[in-house]
Amino acid sequence: MTIGILLVALLIILIGAETFTNALEHLGERLKISEGVTGSIFAAVGTALPETMVPVVAILSTAGTQQVREEVGVGAILGAPLMLSTLTLFLMALFAIQKRGWSDELHPERTGIKRDLSWFLLAYGLSAIAIFVPHQSTWVRAMIAISLVLVYFIYLMLTIRASAKLVADGHGTAASEPLFLVRLFGRIGMPENMFTILLQLAIGLTLIVFGAHGFVQGVEQLSVWLGLSALVLALLIVPVATELPEKVNSIIWIRRRKDTLAFGNITGAMVFQGSLLPALGILLTPWEPREEVLAGVILTLVASSYLMFMTRRGHLRPVHLFFNGFCYLSYLIFVLV
Repeated sequence: MTIGILLVALLIILIGAETFTNALEHLGERLKISEGVTGSIFAAVGTALPETMVPVVAILSTAGTQQVREEVGVGAILGAPLMLSTLTLFLMALFAIQKRGWSDELHPERTGIKRDLSWFLLAYGLSAIAIFVPHQSTWVRAMIAISLVLVYFIYLMLTIRASAKLVADGHGTAASEPLFLVRLFGRIGMPENMFTILLQLAIGLTLIVFGAHGFVQGVEQLSVWLGLSALVLALLIVPVATELPEKVNSIIWIRRRKDTLAFGNITGAMVFQGSLLPALGILLTPWEPREEVLAGVILTLVASSYLMFMTRRGHLRPVHLFFNGFCYLSYLIFVLV
C-alpha cells in the first residue's frame, strides 16, 4: 500500500512539473524577462512551496510533542539546501549525461549563477553562525533573522534589475513547446493569453503540491518501518520527497539544453530556502549545534562553494557535479552508519 501511494504521488508530481515548466516558459516569454529570473525566482519559489510548507506547518502546528515538531522543522529547513546543493545537482548531471553525453559542456548564464551562489553562501553562513548563538541572546538571534530576510529581498532586487540586460544579450526566456492548455482545448477556442498561462501555472502547482503531500505521507509510513528519528527523517526523507519538483523541472530543462533555467531553478531555490526559512528556524526553534545538523551545514557549504569555484573556473561538465553527489553520500554514511 505504501509503495502504491509513493508511485501514484510520483506520477502526479511528474505531470504537475511538466505542466508547470511549460506554462512558466510562456510566462517568461510573454513578460520578456531573462531565463535567469524565470529560473531563479519564478520557478525556484513556485516549486519550493511544497517543501516550504513542511517546516512551517511542523513548527506552528500543535500536533505531536514540541520536541518532535522542532526536530522536523529544523531538519526540513536545513535538509532542503543540503539536498539541492548535493543530490539534486548530481541527479541533474546524470540525466544530462544520458541525453547529451559525457563531454558536452553545460552553459548556464554565469553571472546569474554566481549571484545566486554568492547570496546563498552569505545567508547560509549567517544561519550557521546563529547555531552557536546562545538562546539567552535573543536580540542577537533576532538581528540575524532580520538580516536573512533583508538578504533575500536585496537579492530579489538585484536579480530583477539584471534581467533587462540579459534579455538584450540573448538570454530571454523562450518557450520550446505550445502551451498545453491551448494544445488540448485550442479547437474549442481557448486562446493563448495571460489568463490561460496563469491558469495552467495554477493547475501545475496544484498537482505538484498534491503529489508532494501524498509522497510525504507515503515516506512517513515507510520511516516507521525503518525506525528513524524525527530529525534524521526530516533531514533525509522529507527533503527527498519535497525537493522532487526542483529535480524534475531542472532535469526537463537540462535535457532540452536550457541550462540557465535548470541551474537557476536549483540555485534560486537555495537562496530562498537558505535565507527566509532559516530566519523562521532561528526565531522559533532551538537551532542548536547537534552533530547531524553541523555535518549537514558543513557539507552544504562545501558543495555550494565547490559549485561556485567550478562556475568561476569556466568549463563545467556534468561529471564535475559528481563531487556534489559524493558530498550527499558522505552525509548518508555519517548519519546512518
